[in-house]
Amino acid sequence: MTVVIPEMMRAIGFAQPGGPEVLVLEESEVPVPGVDDVLIRVAYAGVNRPDCIQRAGHYPAPPGASPILGLEVAGEVVAAGANVPPEMLGQVVAALTPGGGYAEYCTAPWGHCLPVPKNMPLVEAAALPETLFTVWHNVFERGLAADGERLLIHGGTSGIGTMAIMLGKAFGLEVVVTCGDAEKCEEARALGADFAINYREQDFVEAVKDYTGGKGVNVILDMVSGDYVARNLKCLAPDGRHVTIAVLGGLKAEVNMALVMRNRLTLTGSTLRPRSDAFKAALAEEIAQTAWPLFVDRELKPVMDQVFPLAEAAAAHARMEAGDHIGKIVLEVSGG
Repeated sequence: MTVVIPEMMRAIGFAQPGGPEVLVLEESEVPVPGVDDVLIRVAYAGVNRPDCIQRAGHYPAPPGASPILGLEVAGEVVAAGANVPPEMLGQVVAALTPGGGYAEYCTAPWGHCLPVPKNMPLVEAAALPETLFTVWHNVFERGLAADGERLLIHGGTSGIGTMAIMLGKAFGLEVVVTCGDAEKCEEARALGADFAINYREQDFVEAVKDYTGGKGVNVILDMVSGDYVARNLKCLAPDGRHVTIAVLGGLKAEVNMALVMRNRLTLTGSTLRPRSDAFKAALAEEIAQTAWPLFVDRELKPVMDQVFPLAEAAAAHARMEAGDHIGKIVLEVSGG
């Protein structure tokens, strides 16, 4: 059956950086896939913190990427470039995109796609790629988390945090989280966290020390940075690994290098979006063999917060920035 692809589509744009209110629904040209790309008719698109940062003018799209927001989608492949395996055409996929997800059509490198089985709702599939790729790479590849170790996650009920809890428990880690209130701590424990700390009421450094009997944690997944770094290092066991994936609390940190040397600590971090297509394809292939089957079999499911129509992207961003969400915020584009 031939799929008719229109020349124009609905997409979310913004004329100038600013708050959520700058986001508007507008007409845009349907993108043309490159030789290694697929064109996806978007059913749902995930909303992520980097989208908000880009909208505010602080996280420009990489060279060659769509200026339209959106780093993950789920939908049907309706066209493909010359180098794409022909069997991709017609497949339903979840894709990590370089941008362009807040639209009716979006391109993505075919190697960044994961197959969506019939038993997985597309709304959930769209909520997976960005957090799954980020957590897998940073906790298990950069953080070298191993069965039986302890993982500390800041922001335990965010999209990243909920994914990290689920993957951590699935792969044999003891999981400690920080959250901003008692309700979120309870939600984190319900997801499998072994210990949840309300950072507004407790010093998380002392709480980790008490919980671990002074032994500390082996890996920290940090989205805060700033003055959290020095406090985090006090939570790490000897040979511990500190992995930074965001700098919500500030770009700079003061580090006691004597502590780093004495305890043989590793400080690392990464951002996913600027990495090469080849890197992301290799990461997708590893995830397809390790973590993706857990979602295909429905052993794991993303934690869903709220679904907004595409036209209400501004409200979706406002909810994310308010910090009240638990799990993933998603935009419904064509549904399915």
